[in-house]
Amino acid sequence: MRKPSQFDAIVVGAGPSGNAAAYTMAKAGLKVLQIERGEYPGSKNVQGAILYSKALEEIIPDFREDAPLERHIIEQRLWMLDENSFVGTHVRSEDYNKPPYNRYTIIRAQFDKWFSSKVREAGALLICETTVNHLIMDGNQVVGVQCDREQGDVYADVVILADGVNSTLARKAGFHGEIKSDNVALAVKEILFMPEETIRQRFNIGEEEGVVIEMVGRITDGMMGTGFLYTNKESLTIGVGCMLGDFKKNPNRTSPYVLLEQMKRHPSIAPLIEGGEMKEYCAHLIPEGGFHAIPKVYGNGWMIVGDSGGFVNAAHREGSNLAMTTGRLAAETVIAARAHGQPMSADVLSAYKRRLDESFVMKDLHKYRDMPAVLHRNPQFFTTYPDLVAQAARTMITVDGVDKKTKEREVFASFRKTRRLTGLVGDAFKLWRAFR
Repeated sequence: MRKPSQFDAIVVGAGPSGNAAAYTMAKAGLKVLQIERGEYPGSKNVQGAILYSKALEEIIPDFREDAPLERHIIEQRLWMLDENSFVGTHVRSEDYNKPPYNRYTIIRAQFDKWFSSKVREAGALLICETTVNHLIMDGNQVVGVQCDREQGDVYADVVILADGVNSTLARKAGFHGEIKSDNVALAVKEILFMPEETIRQRFNIGEEEGVVIEMVGRITDGMMGTGFLYTNKESLTIGVGCMLGDFKKNPNRTSPYVLLEQMKRHPSIAPLIEGGEMKEYCAHLIPEGGFHAIPKVYGNGWMIVGDSGGFVNAAHREGSNLAMTTGRLAAETVIAARAHGQPMSADVLSAYKRRLDESFVMKDLHKYRDMPAVLHRNPQFFTTYPDLVAQAARTMITVDGVDKKTKEREVFASFRKTRRLTGLVGDAFKLWRAFR
């Protein structure tokens, strides 16, 4: 016999998506239990990240008053690197230096802890250092969770899974299979501490201003991936991520940490981080399969949000922001169902998928749906083209008595020799397909 529900909703996980879901429901007056296996929310996170204001404003409009924000971003740099140089573009605008600011750098451990405090203030009950072993089923309906501590079995009308990439609970329950190595990236990050004045001088920024650098090219050793560098108040976040399957296939057998060390020694990067003291290091998985790899995200008595559902956008790469949006939309689905006296059945919770489809989350994922596959099958975008572009830039800029017309012919000849005309046309078409 099914036991009566002790809570309106249980949220498993206290990352951005779980906090967004728990806060939104608790704020609406629902009785919410949130379970986190870490010592406290954010205890498993040390990395820096980028926060897009809009996603959090939809949940906590006045978050700027007390959220632990590092710097607001006024400049975005995109670099393409060969072995010794980079060719890139900068976008810097004084418009980004006017409140309300559009983006911030954050330290996830501090941010998640703050967000969780807001969840508790809204009325949710948080239990930490507790692992959820299984979902409790009544036929095909999820009715609660089985914990590993004295809490034992806990029942609720709906369970929202925010337990990270390759959700163990979803797999155990058969909601989706094991995530494929070609659909997930392994990223490694370090936080390098240095004086605030040094950061301001090196990046030409003011007291609260920040810079983001995103990088592609030889730094990933021929694998599909990107590097990044963020400015915090008194530290830099630097990291690199590549597809997990590529690490397995890489003929050089380069480990993630070695890849990061090689990246830090790049002539264009080393001067920016010189003197930085490494205090924190982490590695984590990021879902990168895109639109085609998203599993079913709702069912009878359950929904999946955040990384658990593969919601990372190839357009802006920041999963925490999409995660918060998915958590909010799932919570709003529960609130609407309760308001209409509806059961938490799959038919009712399918409204969550409709909300996702109507939001930027799925629209952007659909727009870039072919990008992961195109880039993964064409490593020349991470090796050959960075070399060719850097060589072309050096050729055109170097003053050596050769006229510009001759230099242009040399550049075009190097491209045709390396990729041939059919290859160049084919690659251009592939990129068009990926970004169309």
